[in-house]
Amino acid sequence: MVAVRTLDLAAHEFDANFHFAANGLDPWFGADALVKDADGSRNAEFDHGGEKWVARLSYRDEGGLLPPTGGVTDGGARVEHETIREFSLKVARHPDEDSVGRQDFTAHISPRWAGLHAEKDSGEVVEIAVPPTLQNDGLNVRIQGSNIAFTRYLDLFQTAARVLGFSSHYFEEPARSSNVVDAEKYARVHRDASGPVHARDGPIASMAHLLENDRTGYRKLVQNDTDEKNRNVQGYYHTATLDANRLAAAFPGQRYPKEVKHYYAREAASLDASDPLAHPKVGASLQHSLLGREETVSWADLVELERELDETVLSVLADAGLDVGPQDIGPSPYVESDAYWEVSTSERGPSPVELNMTRVRQEQESVVVRHLTDGLSPCQWEALSTLVTDGGDVSPADIAAEHDRHTGSVRRALRKMEELVDRKYGEVALRSEYVAEMVHDAVQDAREATRTAVETGAKAIEAAERGVDDAMADWVAWCSKHGVDIRNRADAIEVDLSEMEPDGTHSQSKLPANVVSHLKTAFAKWKAAGQDPQRFRAGVVRYTSSTGITTRTKVLKALR
Repeated sequence: MVAVRTLDLAAHEFDANFHFAANGLDPWFGADALVKDADGSRNAEFDHGGEKWVARLSYRDEGGLLPPTGGVTDGGARVEHETIREFSLKVARHPDEDSVGRQDFTAHISPRWAGLHAEKDSGEVVEIAVPPTLQNDGLNVRIQGSNIAFTRYLDLFQTAARVLGFSSHYFEEPARSSNVVDAEKYARVHRDASGPVHARDGPIASMAHLLENDRTGYRKLVQNDTDEKNRNVQGYYHTATLDANRLAAAFPGQRYPKEVKHYYAREAASLDASDPLAHPKVGASLQHSLLGREETVSWADLVELERELDETVLSVLADAGLDVGPQDIGPSPYVESDAYWEVSTSERGPSPVELNMTRVRQEQESVVVRHLTDGLSPCQWEALSTLVTDGGDVSPADIAAEHDRHTGSVRRALRKMEELVDRKYGEVALRSEYVAEMVHDAVQDAREATRTAVETGAKAIEAAERGVDDAMADWVAWCSKHGVDIRNRADAIEVDLSEMEPDGTHSQSKLPANVVSHLKTAFAKWKAAGQDPQRFRAGVVRYTSSTGITTRTKVLKALR
């Protein structure tokens, strides 16, 4: 496997829960003692990775946690506090090294034990969910920060805790239930180069359009080009949010739901191009809310999550035509002066997975075409017709009731179209918005064909009522059915077969076989209707190839 150099991305938002159980509630008691001894807050400075950082430990606003029943936890800890306080440990890059002041995080330290309860402002008492690893007492440390490499958070927190006075062994190893709630990686792209990312046919819109079910579950495509002050900023906030199943269609092997986005800072419209905030970020973030009820992203899986985020962003950039392996020579589409990111590349193994939306589009097209070509039963047509016209929840029973079918018949019809539809929990939907559009067009074409057939019959009846003989009525009906347009010209007639795609190529010596066949049938019906054969022979035939080339040639040539 050949390694390649690709763009390094910046870490943005981060949110994780770290569970510590090895020392029970001792770290919580320790935090209480440290803050009390320092009259409400405790400050420290330290070096980490050649950088200066500051830390501050203080009380948080009361969260309503209640003491354990009887003053003793199930783990055996005696808690004599009437008020169960929580603590805030704030860590930030030293102001001398971070003029922007946005490279920081806050660790919210809360005690945990089995049967922990809290009282809401309304007076309602609720039980707090406690993971199994903390049932015998421990701490939940929720870390929320930004602009720091994900893998540094735990080490920074542990270092800050030590310099603030905590015992060095209190936070050594987080429990296996520790998990990631949010994580985002991004590149800052020059505004003159980012258009293809958020274009209507760009990767963000295409992902939402092609990969998401047409009505079930959570799906979101946002395309907002107006900021909070009603100023037009093209690509201001464009996002596509996809669950894990849909995302895996574009990135085989990926496990986590994500939001892919192109967005500007709120003040971007008023900034000069020399300011990095005048340019957008292109990023991808974990969407924890789309995980299953019992599903989490384990802290142990952070490396895999970060790989998926990198892969997603780089693939979106590449799909938009941006260079994901920029060299030091030539102009770059990226903003190099971002406060927390420098344009650089690293050798990281294989190149990013290609975000080939053309492949996905072609696969979905082939599925639709195959089903339509193989032929659909009346029950299948009815089901598709309902799915493209009903915007609400649709079940097999709904389809059966609408078309006076047995529900079992509808279920069998749907099972034969599993590549077109999603079926689960008594609901059915088309597989994607793109499939929905193609099926809608097919249903409309079928309805148009039905209408044409009715009109064809009506024209034949009308001709008969006017006293035209059966042969003329047959001629009129055949022309209408096959889309044959006979145009009267001054010198001759023109037989227009533009709606019929020729089978085969045209050459000087030979016309497509189906063009010849249609002309011969038309000529036979023309003569049977009592029309002048010579006038037909003197005419011209007009047809259009699949490549869009229109050919006009003499009818006589086809009738030889």
